[in-house]
Amino acid sequence: MKLVECVPNFSEGRRKEVIDAIINEARKYNVKILGVHSDADHNRTDVTIIGEPEEVKKAVMDMAIKAVELIDMNKHRGEHPRMGAMDVVPFVPLANVTMEDCVKLAHEFAKEFAEKTGVPCFMYEEAATKPSRKNLADVRRGEFEGLKEEIGKNPEKTPDYGPNEIHPTAGATAVGAREFLIAFNVNLATNDIEIAKKIAKAVRHSSGGYRYVKAMGFEIKEKGYVQVSMNMTNYKKTPLFRVFETIKREAARYGVMIKSAEIIGMTPLQAIVDVASFYLQLDEFDANQIIEKALLEEFI
Repeated sequence: MKLVECVPNFSEGRRKEVIDAIINEARKYNVKILGVHSDADHNRTDVTIIGEPEEVKKAVMDMAIKAVELIDMNKHRGEHPRMGAMDVVPFVPLANVTMEDCVKLAHEFAKEFAEKTGVPCFMYEEAATKPSRKNLADVRRGEFEGLKEEIGKNPEKTPDYGPNEIHPTAGATAVGAREFLIAFNVNLATNDIEIAKKIAKAVRHSSGGYRYVKAMGFEIKEKGYVQVSMNMTNYKKTPLFRVFETIKREAARYGVMIKSAEIIGMTPLQAIVDVASFYLQLDEFDANQIIEKALLEEFI
């Protein structure tokens, strides 16, 4: 069996009826919804879906079309960077599928989605059509409001698929193919956003931090604290525990404690095994010693 993962992120994290309506579109297909995470402060929802490539593509397509129908980006406000109703659609190889297969799938999806809705699509990561679009942050820079001003005027903002103009309500969508990404957030016991921003700058690659870390500082106003929000794009080369320890040391410089941490969505088992091995100082421990993994390999 061929399996891919897709983690569509759409710009709604508050209106339950809208979130449910979008996710229900995927339930018509032979796919498995592994996880749903909605965040009111970010005003964003991400969904983890796995299945055979064509089924996943159809399920996410219907979700994206429903998002275009129900979300007006002119009214959207949230902490997380965004440029569209269906903001990001990444395809990830899972089993018997190559990265090249996912790149092809991403381009097929973007072309079809743009044709059906008139939403311009930008390809990123392994599906990028030029180096300047490989990094999602570069594609999304300026967000919905900025893109609305630049698209059609700045050649660098010409989409890969769809019209060279913003969709009036649904904005634009980034579609890509990538390896596993872990959304890892560290919450700080302070409401000082400047501290979160300074720590994010210290750990993110673009400002001199860890190679496979993208980080921003956010206010979580509803809960009264700030957050270092990260995308870990290669947990094997930059493990979670190393970044967490750095954040803990940086926070101590400002007299701030770590309040908590969270992983958004799904994560590979090995990433958690690496964390356990580090903090428990386990010698030569690996995922094959976990009984559930052995059972899965035996019976599935």
